[in-house]
Amino acid sequence: MSGHSSYNPTNPVAKWLDSRLPIMRFSKEHLMDFPTPKNLNYWWTFGAILAFMLVVQIATGIVLAMSYTPDAALAFDSVENIRRNVNYGRIIQATHAVGASMFFVAVYVHIGRGLYYGSYKEPREVLWILGVLIFVLMMATAFMGYVLPWGQMSFWAATVITNIFSAIPIIGDPLLQLLRGGFAVDNPTLKRFFSLHYLLPFVIAAVVALHIWALHVPGNNNPVGVEVKSSHDTVPFHPYITMKDLLAIVLFLIPFAWFVFFAPDILGHPDNYKPANPLITPAHIVPEWYFLPFYAILRAIDFDMWFISAKLGGVIFFGGSILVLFFVPWLDGSKTRSGTFRPLFKPFYWLFIFNFFLLTYLGAQLAVEPYSTLSKISTAYYFGYFLIILPIVSRIETPNPLPASISESVLGKGGS
Repeated sequence: MSGHSSYNPTNPVAKWLDSRLPIMRFSKEHLMDFPTPKNLNYWWTFGAILAFMLVVQIATGIVLAMSYTPDAALAFDSVENIRRNVNYGRIIQATHAVGASMFFVAVYVHIGRGLYYGSYKEPREVLWILGVLIFVLMMATAFMGYVLPWGQMSFWAATVITNIFSAIPIIGDPLLQLLRGGFAVDNPTLKRFFSLHYLLPFVIAAVVALHIWALHVPGNNNPVGVEVKSSHDTVPFHPYITMKDLLAIVLFLIPFAWFVFFAPDILGHPDNYKPANPLITPAHIVPEWYFLPFYAILRAIDFDMWFISAKLGGVIFFGGSILVLFFVPWLDGSKTRSGTFRPLFKPFYWLFIFNFFLLTYLGAQLAVEPYSTLSKISTAYYFGYFLIILPIVSRIETPNPLPASISESVLGKGGS
């Protein structure tokens, strides 16, 4: 799906370039003139925010890598050197560290919007799958980046999280040794994680390009879930959507800047400002906040299930909590896309959102009662929502009447 190109090079240089590498024509056809549903709300701006954040993370990461030393004996001091002695190092390091959290805030909102408005439904299944793949790559990149400061919590979080691979039968131990570069988290682990942390953002950028390509084939979904019927239902992407995205990015930058300039360390764990010590285990090991929901699911399985040990069961549920997202387009069989017109779906969706926040809270707590029981209940609802509630609700609900067109939804009956 693309708009009719109005690009007409006028000067000789532009004509020469257009005949050999029509990059300007491509940009005008597929970006500036791309027909976009006129009723997109501000929840749709988080895609542009995420693209902006990816550029910020790559740019600041490249600069930080120029002064960082991936050596177990020097890594912690090299980060302190960046913060104290490198020109603007404190701001660059804070932007990168806070940027990871803001990146995940935006991606969780983006995923939540997609789940509510049915952006995973036909013909956008590949678009959704690529989006989930980006999320998985983001989690891997962020985890490896969290290890690089080589603080006390970084070291022990790496030890605990990588240790889950040992629960996998047969291939678990060889895979764990390959990941760590030895039998324990040490200097080879740090070098591997630094190399992969530097590489994966560029892989993410490539998958983002595929994600945008997959979006431009069927076009955008929209709040009412009605496909575009005519040009009356659309506006050009530029300037209408670009200005809206730009405003959203500026508004997003306000809390981002506040954290960077006034509270850059508030999202980090205090123990991570101590050098890593393999001989002293922190009283309570926790990952970064954006991993807490899945960490809570991992810890919730503390009992054996038939021939499956508690450790392996936790790994299965941990992996399954992400893997299930790939199958959402086929688990939800409703013909109606938007949650706005699905009265039975909405309360279960908002309960799922509340449950996700609850899992985040529980992941940061000690594995004691009542948190252990609440984690089991929340984990049960997380999987029940996707595997039981969505399939059942999609078959029994009676959707509210849909507008015949996007124009009608925006302007009312008879709108054009």
